[in-house]
Amino acid sequence: MNEYILVVDQGSSSSRCFAFDLNGKVAFYAKRELRVSYPEQGFAEYEPRDILRTQTEVIDRTLRIMKPGSKILGLGIASQRSTIVLWDRNTGVPLCPALSWQDGRSFREAEAAPVSNSRIHAITGLYKTPYYSASKIVWCMKNYPAVRRALERRNLLISPVASFILWHLSKGGIFAADPTLAQRTLLFNIHAMQWDKTLLDAFGISAGILPQIKPTFSDFGEIQRNGFKIPVRAMMGDQQSAMLGLGIENRNTACLNYGTGAFLLVNTGGRIVKTTGLLNSIGWQDGFNKNKTVYFSEGTVNSCATVLEWLKLNFGFYKELSEIDAMCAKSKNRIFVLPAIGGIGSPHWDYRTFTTFTGLTAGTDKNDLIRGCVEGICFMVSDIVEAVKESGVKIKEIKVSGGVSNIDYLLQFQSDVTGLKVVRVGQIEATAAGLAGRIAKISGSDVKKWKLGSGDSVFFPRINPSRRKSVIACWKNFLNHSVEMSKKITWK
Repeated sequence: MNEYILVVDQGSSSSRCFAFDLNGKVAFYAKRELRVSYPEQGFAEYEPRDILRTQTEVIDRTLRIMKPGSKILGLGIASQRSTIVLWDRNTGVPLCPALSWQDGRSFREAEAAPVSNSRIHAITGLYKTPYYSASKIVWCMKNYPAVRRALERRNLLISPVASFILWHLSKGGIFAADPTLAQRTLLFNIHAMQWDKTLLDAFGISAGILPQIKPTFSDFGEIQRNGFKIPVRAMMGDQQSAMLGLGIENRNTACLNYGTGAFLLVNTGGRIVKTTGLLNSIGWQDGFNKNKTVYFSEGTVNSCATVLEWLKLNFGFYKELSEIDAMCAKSKNRIFVLPAIGGIGSPHWDYRTFTTFTGLTAGTDKNDLIRGCVEGICFMVSDIVEAVKESGVKIKEIKVSGGVSNIDYLLQFQSDVTGLKVVRVGQIEATAAGLAGRIAKISGSDVKKWKLGSGDSVFFPRINPSRRKSVIACWKNFLNHSVEMSKKITWK
């Protein structure tokens, strides 16, 4: 009998499904692209039906390829984190667009909530910004009549994307979220591991319309699909899942996933380490091991692949990501770029600053603009690394993954501006591999023989500390001026 681990990976730009065999190899794989819409300044949204359609299509395609009699030992669902879906519990029909984690339209609702930023950080480990779900929910309740009607009729359900998908896969039988996703709503207490009454009251949201909390690794229930009985064994945020694939299970290991955004996570074990400007994120909670909880210090760059995709779609600067290394090599003029599509994340937390370019001359070409954006991503990451070091956590190297990590120039420059060794692991699809490996272990498989990747690429700093200090100082001056300039520009 052929046995597999099934992983659903619902990300910001695609919906994917992987079937891993018990040797850790991808046996089957399917993918569908997913487009985010930017209808207005500060808006970023999905059509929830597209999320569900693309995800079910790839699941069904993967299952159809399997031989009759195959067995699925477990399903894990990883998804983008702060994106929120609102739908009718009776019909399953979405009531409004799914507001992306990049969406900043609810900044007024975030500011108006009668709870301080410090209090929110103490409870949730996050900050009071519109990028988390609570203020998005309030905005939707105010602006979409269908949402208000469903709320009045007690038909409204609200959840992260993974919970929405599982609810539909189970035909409404399973409505649950794990702590890594629940935390991103800005309504979850990371100490008590439950919805927080203080925050629910502050945002005017009832716990009754939110999912049940279950440990990241636990028995969520069983679904039936294409003739398969599939036990659901895990649910978690995509970045946490990627960290498993990169080997962040040991304390003080630092991993960085370059995707739509860039996310640096450092394992702090079973304790929460306070770091100014960074998040205290839940890594996972293991329901198969006495609910043991692991925490991360996390820094986020909101615009990574987003800014590169913007240059591709709007200006036609390149067709494939593989072209970017050559373009950076051709660049003759350094410019500074602040990639702020979706605002600035850690450690600055500024959702009103615009993407900014400086140093443009008559000689500036598309190669310079591409290189500037690539370096801008690296500078933003270096700010996060600096904050981690200031907290007393020692980092010797950074393991990286994600589609954008295929750009050698980016990784070399990342090493240069952080002064750290950067290791690109052979397993680029860390999100799926990490979750699959953990489910295989839960199912009793011998994961010691799993090889999640080979052929790691290593990048060492090539500039001396004096040069690094000078370049970073220029970056900080540019960043500060950009933030101040944006404050003087009207923002809707």
